[in-house]
Parts: sequence; structure tokens; C-alpha cells
Amino acid sequence: MKHNPFRSAAFLTSAAEPRQLPADSGAEIAFAGRSNAGKSSALNAICDQSGLARTSKTPGRTQLLNVFALADGGRLVDLPGYGYAKVPEAMRDKWRRVIDAYLRERESLRGVVLIVDSRHPLKEFDRQMLAYCNDIGLACHVLLTKTDKLGRGEAARTLAAVRKEIAAAGYTASAQLFSAQAKTGLDEARGALAALLSRS
Repeated sequence: MKHNPFRSAAFLTSAAEPRQLPADSGAEIAFAGRSNAGKSSALNAICDQSGLARTSKTPGRTQLLNVFALADGGRLVDLPGYGYAKVPEAMRDKWRRVIDAYLRERESLRGVVLIVDSRHPLKEFDRQMLAYCNDIGLACHVLLTKTDKLGRGEAARTLAAVRKEIAAAGYTASAQLFSAQAKTGLDEARGALAALLSRS
């Protein structure tokens, strides 16, 4: 089995605002996505820890920026899930402002892992995030999750369509198939994260 540097991930802190985050040095990656896209499950699978990020039957439970420290000094930051209807509009606006400030101002941020449900690929939020990352020069890697729910041919067509849309928009983002449940795409995802963390 390959060495997994993300297995060392340990919860460090939660922050309601970017100013409450750890010192802005070193390298970190943010996980973003719609609140029911499987973000916590993806984080847990990549880190090979079942209870690292809280998974919930109620989407939108992540309401803070949750920071996980890696043994080599890197960090993973789980951003609030976006787009859950039962959250009050004022709360959604606050999340939007917090996420915007974090992505724009955080010097140690090396890239974003965008979690997208492969059964409903590129919704409005996903396209906004891709455009936003492109505009501010932030690397973005798309994880098309829950591919165990699709047939192999359908999954391949979905990936091809997403990559085609990304290329047509002129973005440099990458994309892959992923399933936390079936443990597919784990090595590829870990490789992509390691590459992001090593960016200067």
C-alpha cells in the first residue's frame, strides 16, 4: 500500500472568520462544495480516517472553517457547505462573505478541491467557484463524487463532459472521478492534493 501523507491529518481548530485561523504561513488546501456533495466523506476517505470530518444526514452542518493539520506542517481547510435551502439567507450571505475573504486574502492557500456530485455535475455554485478560482489565479481540482451511483460508461461520459466544459471556459482546473464509498480515485486525489500543497 502506498504511503498516505494525509493519514496524519488531525483536527486543529474551527474559525468563524478568516482572522481566527492559524498563522498565515506554510501551505494549505481548501475543500469547497455544495452541502450535499459528499465533502466530509471525501475528506475522511482521502485521510483514511472515518471520523475526521463530521458527516451528517443533514446537509449544511459545516458552518465554520474547520482546519486539519498534517504532520509535514500542511493544512486542509473544510469550508462551509454551500446552497442548503434551510439555512437562513442572512447565514448564507455571511458564509459567502467569509469564503470570499478567505479565498481572496489567504496567502498560504495553494488551491481548492471542489467537491461535485457526479450525478448533478456543474451546478451554478460549481461554475461560480471555478470562475472565481480562475479569476484570482487559484489552482482548482474537481472531485466528481458518488461515482459508485453511476454506471462505468455514464461516469466516464460525465468526466469527459466536465473536462470539456472546463477547457471551453479556458480554465486550468483538473477533474477526476471519485467515490468515498467504493474507495475509487483515492490515489489520484491524494496525488493531486500533494501537488497542490507543494506549489510555491
